[in-house]
Amino acid sequence: MNNLLNQLNKQQREAVEYINGPSLIIAGAGSGKTRVLTYKIAYLLQQGLPPQSILSLTFTNKAAREMKERIAQLIGWQYARYLWMGTFHSVFSRILRTEAERIGFTANFTIFDSADSRNLIKTIIKQFQLDDKVYKPAKVQSIISNAKNALVSPTMYAQNKELLEYDQRSKMSVVKDIYKEYNNRLRASNTMDFDDLLFHTNCLFRDHPDVLKNYQERFQFILVDEYQDTNFAQYLVVKQLADAHHRICVVGDDAQSIYSFRGANIENILKFKEVYPESKLFKLEQNYRSTQNIVNAANSLIKQNQDQIKKTIYSENDEGERIEVASAFSDFEEGVIVSNKIWDLRRDKKAPYSDFVILYRTNAQSRIFEEALRKKNIPYRIYGGLSFYQRKEIKDVIAYFRMIVNPNDEEAFKRVINYPTRGIGNTTLSKIGDAARLHSVSLWEVIKNPQGYNLNINAGTANKISSFRELIESFIVQLKDRSAYELASIIVKQSGIATEAYQDQTPEGMSRQENLQELLSGIHEFVESRQEEGLGGIGLLDFLSEVSLLSDQDTDKEADQEKVTMMTIHAAKGLEFNNVFIVGLEEDLFPSAMAKDEFRGLEEERRLFYVAITRAKEFCMITYAKSRFRNGQINACNPSRFLKDIDDTFLNANPGVLSGGFVFNRPETYENKSSAYSNNNYNQGRKTPSATETPRPEKPKAQSPPSNFVNTRIATPKLSAGGNIGEVEVGAIIKHERFGIGKVTAVSGDTDSRKATVEFENSGTKQLLLKFARFEVIK
Repeated sequence: MNNLLNQLNKQQREAVEYINGPSLIIAGAGSGKTRVLTYKIAYLLQQGLPPQSILSLTFTNKAAREMKERIAQLIGWQYARYLWMGTFHSVFSRILRTEAERIGFTANFTIFDSADSRNLIKTIIKQFQLDDKVYKPAKVQSIISNAKNALVSPTMYAQNKELLEYDQRSKMSVVKDIYKEYNNRLRASNTMDFDDLLFHTNCLFRDHPDVLKNYQERFQFILVDEYQDTNFAQYLVVKQLADAHHRICVVGDDAQSIYSFRGANIENILKFKEVYPESKLFKLEQNYRSTQNIVNAANSLIKQNQDQIKKTIYSENDEGERIEVASAFSDFEEGVIVSNKIWDLRRDKKAPYSDFVILYRTNAQSRIFEEALRKKNIPYRIYGGLSFYQRKEIKDVIAYFRMIVNPNDEEAFKRVINYPTRGIGNTTLSKIGDAARLHSVSLWEVIKNPQGYNLNINAGTANKISSFRELIESFIVQLKDRSAYELASIIVKQSGIATEAYQDQTPEGMSRQENLQELLSGIHEFVESRQEEGLGGIGLLDFLSEVSLLSDQDTDKEADQEKVTMMTIHAAKGLEFNNVFIVGLEEDLFPSAMAKDEFRGLEEERRLFYVAITRAKEFCMITYAKSRFRNGQINACNPSRFLKDIDDTFLNANPGVLSGGFVFNRPETYENKSSAYSNNNYNQGRKTPSATETPRPEKPKAQSPPSNFVNTRIATPKLSAGGNIGEVEVGAIIKHERFGIGKVTAVSGDTDSRKATVEFENSGTKQLLLKFARFEVIK
């Protein structure tokens, strides 16, 4: 092991070897965080700690899997296989299945994904006869999720005066009732949503001290990755587990805390020393990923933040190129600039397209770059699109699996009762639902005894329901004796799904067939790998338990394909690329208009920019547009204030590109607001949150373009309102709204049909009909 530790630098080794108490490892971007975590666990095992007594929590299954594989390489798979290592949700799900009866569930509970939760909320809103334009399902879902992550139960929510007053002002006074009904329906269905896995684990430990003591004794050492991204529920359950021995090591980087919209609380890492006064602090400050210029630029940016743990990140890699900053006249030209640069770099560096990534603040920005890349025949992929397990045909089959494992699962029931079509329509389903709510039972219980629950249906419909019930029961009796693959194959065949899929020979139908085959292949692989590793647990419930907790990164099969990657900066965290393009650096876009006037919001936006820059290994380019098409018109844009935060020693920009003639609006002070749900009281004697602090920002006010900007609603620019189109001559330099600066190379036609051929700096050669072209003559 000493030979292995010699592969670590001094700071990494010190962090690995300290195992006698709580420790906080601040791991700067590219500093070898995963290596330190891996070696620390290997070191604990070498010191004699049994693998089953080590709990390691991550945020993605992919991270857990990679760490376990590395540990196996270091000390052998016979140790690594027994580690309690996985995401918060997967580990807590495992605990809850063991202790389910303590909290009123059974061990075969199923897990709702985000779409299932939203569908149930949508159903409840409809049944309450509420306006879904006011009670938007996604918004209600977000409110409920925030409440659960703050450990606010429906009862607590209904008793919180501030929250109720806020809902009243938002004309959403029935949220408390939706939340209560939603939770009741989950329990009746023996299901949990993602947030429940955290919520119920906390309740389990709070209400059953003997259970908590058992797990405290079991987990003799706890490690938490990406600690800056933990929310209150995660923080509290980890604290409860560590309270008995304080043998806890958390790893993270406060400078990369970017998920407050999911409930992440940066205070968890900033105040770790207050919670564990005896803790030791280790700083990993050497960046092994990026060039010196990229690291120094990122440092100069993040030092503007006030709330942070001070550190000096450095690189001993090559000095590298300075970060390029490019100004575009429009979002259209921004797309052209980026696609041209990718083309040039690939040619000059002989680099594969997979070395390039375009990072943006919002998904809506992708369209412009998609079009620009297509025009140059550059292949690309959009990360975070529809994942494999979210495709309809896959969700349909998974719903059957859920129904068989847990027949009380309401959303699964509604999805499969008439799929494939068996003549059971919405009217019948509505009657089943009414009977279930009237008698406070599940939909499945109603169809098991339709007469007992006074289900008002005709004989024909009763026969169809009976056939469906018998089909599901025939699958249920095979649960214990068949592997997940065997039973899945039977379900796909006997349910009629396979027959329906193979009747459709269109390209879309062929794609669905391939997806079904891929699903069965995945289940076969799951069973075989579990058998080969001697892990057991090869049933349908075991497969569902794993697949229901997969994230986008876990199911991303295109990562190594020869394509340019496009993604939001949030999705890019934890990834790295040789060449990074950060686009849309404009006020109200980045920083977001919803965050820029609030202290904590602005600091998080700056951290987000820091994350974007530190994804780059060799080359980084930042772009912004002076105008952007929004809401049916072109609006003027100011460059982002964050560009001024970077020391220009590390930037390569044309003179004036950072000011562009625009004024930076830099508020000197910011109102210090906090989330209504941050560190809720949960029997901890904490201050009850104020409803005015809840993170539901108002819609930002639209900004008017400056008076000297080209009128976007009138096609005739500087020349045409009283001017003479004939004045546009060969050799004239013009500035076009979308295409930027260009030189007129030819003019043809008369009066209304007069056209100009213009060679633009970045957008290539265009032919403009002068009557409608939006431009102004510069000289």
